[in-house]
Amino acid sequence: MQPHLGLVCITASKDVRYRTITRKRLLEHSLDVQRKLLEDIYRDNIQTLDNAMRYCEAEDIKLYRLPSSIFPFADEDIGREVLAPFAATLGRSGRRALERGIRLVMHPDQFVVLNSDSEAVVANSVKILQMHADIMDLLDQPRSPWALLEIHGGKGNRADALVERIAALPDAIRCRLGLENDEYAYGAEEIHAICMRAGVPMVFDAHHHIVHDKLSSYEDPSVGAMLLKARETWRDPAHQLVHISNGRDGFNDRQHSDLIGVMPSCYLAAPYIEIEAKRKEEAIRGLRGWSRAGVAAG
Repeated sequence: MQPHLGLVCITASKDVRYRTITRKRLLEHSLDVQRKLLEDIYRDNIQTLDNAMRYCEAEDIKLYRLPSSIFPFADEDIGREVLAPFAATLGRSGRRALERGIRLVMHPDQFVVLNSDSEAVVANSVKILQMHADIMDLLDQPRSPWALLEIHGGKGNRADALVERIAALPDAIRCRLGLENDEYAYGAEEIHAICMRAGVPMVFDAHHHIVHDKLSSYEDPSVGAMLLKARETWRDPAHQLVHISNGRDGFNDRQHSDLIGVMPSCYLAAPYIEIEAKRKEEAIRGLRGWSRAGVAAG
């Protein structure tokens, strides 16, 4: 079976684009006008989400990462108030995705640091995660890693704090949470150990792994080994999700390239692959030949 390739947030073309607003611009207006501005943005972005689902269906894309900022200020009282009346519409959108076999996931931003030594940062991290969980609930997505909320490990050398904070999270967050290895603070082996302790799935990123371990090839034996170790952390191995990107100015460059020119051969066994490239839809189309050829050769 070919891996399912995932689209991340927007297309390079204008087919899938979302609206947003800065805090400065929002606060220039009265509360009533702020609500109206957010209501218009939320309505437009729900339409864009539906367009993204149609795009994914037309392109046979089975995983879609919603943008973290799909509903600006939804982690604040005014945003929650404005978003609430859209519950029925969002529920229909989410159920359509499930019916069409399109998996929805989210990747909260870098401000989520559950193991920070600042209580204020931890509280804000939980608040951001709760917003993402609320969106998944509104979309009628299961409280399971199928509707993954994927984050990085956060502050280095604080594995115990991360495990403790994950255990204390509300079910709507914890049941969907997954941890991804990164280039600096938590390599693949470290994040795997944390995932095993915390009881959450590991999202293996092969490019982060080769940058962190200073490897010269995706065919290094540790890449395939970590893919299999990460699979151990998934309650349903068929839902395992991995990431891929290529370096922009060199193999070990952490910046993402426009397309994917090199893939780990072991990724042919990955059920779901998020494609983290700049020219997203082109990268996905280009990889269709890789996955078909690899499956045929196998």
